[in-house]
Amino acid sequence: MKQDLLITGISQLVTAEGPGSKRGRSMHELKIIAEAAIAVCSGFITWVGKESDWTGEPATTVDVGGRAVVPGLVDPHTHAVWAGDRLNDFEARTSGATYESILAAGGGIRSTIRATATKSLDDLVADASPRLKSLIGSGATTIEVKSGYGFTPVAECNILEAILAVAAQLPAQILPTLLIHVPPANNGERANYLTTVCEELIPDVARRKLARAVDVFIEKEAWTVAEAELMLRVARKHGFATKLHSDQFHCIGGVELGIRAGALSVDHLEASGAEQIAQLAANSTIATILPGVSLHLGIRAAPGRRLIDAGVAVAIGTDLNPGSSPLFSTSAALALAVRLNGLTAHEALVAGTVNAACALGLTDTGRIEAGCRADFLVLHGKDWRELIYTLGANPVCEVWIGGRRVQR
Repeated sequence: MKQDLLITGISQLVTAEGPGSKRGRSMHELKIIAEAAIAVCSGFITWVGKESDWTGEPATTVDVGGRAVVPGLVDPHTHAVWAGDRLNDFEARTSGATYESILAAGGGIRSTIRATATKSLDDLVADASPRLKSLIGSGATTIEVKSGYGFTPVAECNILEAILAVAAQLPAQILPTLLIHVPPANNGERANYLTTVCEELIPDVARRKLARAVDVFIEKEAWTVAEAELMLRVARKHGFATKLHSDQFHCIGGVELGIRAGALSVDHLEASGAEQIAQLAANSTIATILPGVSLHLGIRAAPGRRLIDAGVAVAIGTDLNPGSSPLFSTSAALALAVRLNGLTAHEALVAGTVNAACALGLTDTGRIEAGCRADFLVLHGKDWRELIYTLGANPVCEVWIGGRRVQR
């Protein structure tokens, strides 16, 4: 069969072997093909192998000049739609204030909520577009974007509409998630807000098809396990996949709830210990680690090495947001996971591709093999490890999404 495209001149083609799964993958499960080629038809990969083994007839051949090729990166955790900045928070933290104390004083997430509430849909789209373009330029071909800075149902839906609007403008696969971030600062309003989320916000988002998943932030300064469990139950009733922010500062049962609820992933895990690791190892929930947070806030890094050694499937995200992780590079997140979380380069690539896809419930993304989306990266160098090795420069030469070169 004649193909649309044949990519040749690949020094190394590197991908995780086999279909996406919920089980962890080790460094030994990478497949490396030297002098490789990729055939593409209608935006999907139809053949992968050594260039010398190709016998088909392409309409177009593109030679990448002896460079390495890896799957497009998947960023499973971002907050790319916001207004304002958190420069005052940054200065306070560098002067000794804690994240929790800044939040309690009305800063942190709450200051971003106030700033975001003043912006129109067009403003939010205009602000988010360059952030997402930065992620795409760094190698992200699939990106999850959460709401969470809206607080009221109207404002949350406005953010989700902005995510969908910017997704329509950009080539990457952008997936919206409804995040129930923090409760009202006035505890007297907490119960009413919880009712509003369950009876108005989640059903409205489902009816309008504004999101694919619902995420809840479980923390001492955010939602309790019992409150989150109620919201997740409502989310599942309305057909949403579920995710959790958990164990960022305190270990208060979020991981355990995520496992009980069948969440796609539990994210952060900086405070997780041996018990949480053991439970994740015995179940299929993905553990998403966010090294940008550890770097920016100066907090303990998530136990990536121990998670992988226990057999947990680990994913990596940027957590791009204005307060705790102003990290605009998905490839840099992989590089940081090696330095801060103890992953090997092989494990970081797996965590940033096939496992990150699994954290979003995707099965045709994050790998270079027949039947998958033709999303891949051409690196500047001939050795794929430069993707993880490089700091301070972009190791990605070309970004291909759906069989089209979208950036070079």
